[in-house]
Amino acid sequence: MPAPNPPGNNGTVRIDGTPFDDAPNNEPHVGCIFQVDFYGYDEGDLDATVTFESHPPTSPARVLLTDTVVIGEDDNSGGGSEAGLDASETYTLDFTGIQPHPTQGFHVKLTVNAEGSQGADVKHKVFWVTGCIPAPTTTTTSGGTTTSGATSTSGASSTSGATTTSGATSTSHDTSTTSAVGRSSSSAPGGPAGGELPFTGSGTMALLAVGLALVALGGATLFAKARRGET
Repeated sequence: MPAPNPPGNNGTVRIDGTPFDDAPNNEPHVGCIFQVDFYGYDEGDLDATVTFESHPPTSPARVLLTDTVVIGEDDNSGGGSEAGLDASETYTLDFTGIQPHPTQGFHVKLTVNAEGSQGADVKHKVFWVTGCIPAPTTTTTSGGTTTSGATSTSGASSTSGATTTSGATSTSHDTSTTSAVGRSSSSAPGGPAGGELPFTGSGTMALLAVGLALVALGGATLFAKARRGET
């Protein structure tokens, strides 16, 4: 009878699509939700590190998800793929920014590093995932927002809401000014502004001077006549 925990890189990994089952068969084409089944690992306080990566021809190549799974539930009874099921974990991967193959979907590589192995501890599986719609990749530019991957939308709108209002009122209230020669200036044609009388001081003085001159001339004439009468 073989030892329950034989040396070596024990255990088998299988990809399981819906409907899920415990049969140790591998399904290389699964839907967006799938399971990873662990069979035949040694018993004990053992974990396995699970890493999913996008794999050529799917690009860009990058890590999609990492996880830790407890695999030491029972011993390796039966050996290989005939051993009992140690663990099943359900996964959905994030393919944001990755375009699927038009018919095959996303190509994925699974790497499992399991504790308890003597020597190599790694297992690999490659498989195709279909039915996942990648989340759109949003890029902000100086004209708006471009959404790619599912729907391309240009939703930028430019609004100029400034309103210019000229509300100033200009009123001309010109005032009369007197020039050096006594003339008045007004912006209103036909007369002085505001009903004011024009300044006429210079004209009055001239008339007064003429009147005084005439009076003096008349007085002189009368005086001359009076003297002639006396003689």
